Formats: sequence, structure tokens, C-alpha cells
Amino acid sequence: MHARYPAPELNDLPDDIKAKVLQVQEKAGFVPNVFLALARRPAEWRAFFAYHDALMLKEESGNPNGSLTKGEREMIVTATSAANQCLYCVVAHGALLRIYEKKPLVADQVAVNYRKADITPRQRAMLDFAMKVCQRSGEIDDADIDALHVHGFDDEDAWDIAAITAFFGLSNRMASFSSMQPNPEFYLMGRVPKPAKAV
Repeated sequence: MHARYPAPELNDLPDDIKAKVLQVQEKAGFVPNVFLALARRPAEWRAFFAYHDALMLKEESGNPNGSLTKGEREMIVTATSAANQCLYCVVAHGALLRIYEKKPLVADQVAVNYRKADITPRQRAMLDFAMKVCQRSGEIDDADIDALHVHGFDDEDAWDIAAITAFFGLSNRMASFSSMQPNPEFYLMGRVPKPAKAV
């Protein structure tokens, strides 16, 4: 299966986008396909990644609100992307989930049935809320927020869970519609220990 829209060449990108893509490549060792696929429309690319980073890289974006860990944020993305049947996001964010949680099985469990996954009751409550936002947001009421409070989440956490779910609802749909394919590298990340470096 090939992507429906050809990705632009790295050297054809505007300087600011090219610099960010090269930074990601240096850190990851490859360029995740989403970075090039969305770059065909630079203004949308900038808006997308600005919102992505504000939600997912809060430590670096200077947003102090909320207490979700990086692993919990990826858990939300993996579970809701599976509900939205988005191959790219389940594979890519499942890889990050495995790495952040240091559990090689957790992403598959969360993607298939988070209620049976090896996660905490707090994380299960978080995903219950995320899945309701994903599938039945019009039914969210105070009882749903209260259920989060029982597990130590505050109102800012509820906003984060909802915003991450909603943002990746957009991402899921764009990735699926455009036939964006996960990079092969994602499939093995976090599943097997990295070989020890020679001393």
C-alpha cells in the first residue's frame, strides 16, 4: 500500500520545516513519515506540529498544566487511534508508549483491549474517559470528570486527556485518508533491548 499523496523531498521544504525534520531525524535515526507527508502544505504542517508539541512535549513547550506522564499521553494516543482504526498512529505511538513505559507488551495490549492491559487503575480510568471523548463526546458530563478526580486527576488533566484525544482524532483521519504508512523502524522499537554498547 502506497501513500495517496507523494511526500515532498526534504531539500524542497521551507528552511524552518527542513530544520525541524533534520532535528527529528538526528534524534530518532530516521524521519517518521508524518513529518514529510504533512509538509506538502507548510502552513498546515506548522499549525499541526505547534499544537502537537504543546500537547505532547509540554515539558519543552513551557505549558505547566496537568500531570500526565509522557507514557500516559502515548497511551491515550494508542488506545484512541486503535478505536479510530488508524494504522500509522497505533504503530508509531505504540512504539513511543513501549519506550516510555519500558514495557514491550503494553502497546499491543492497550491497542487491542486496554481494559485487559497491564496498566494501573488510574490509567484505566484515564483511558475510559479518553475513549468516551473519542466515541461519545456529546455524552460527557460531570460524572465523567468526577470519575477522574477519584484517581487523582484534576480539571487540567481532564482537558489534556480530551485535547490529546481530539487532536489525534484529526491526525488519525488524515493519516488514514491519505494512506500514510508507518515507517518499518517503528515496529521493533521498544520490543527488544538494544544491544549493549562496547566499552
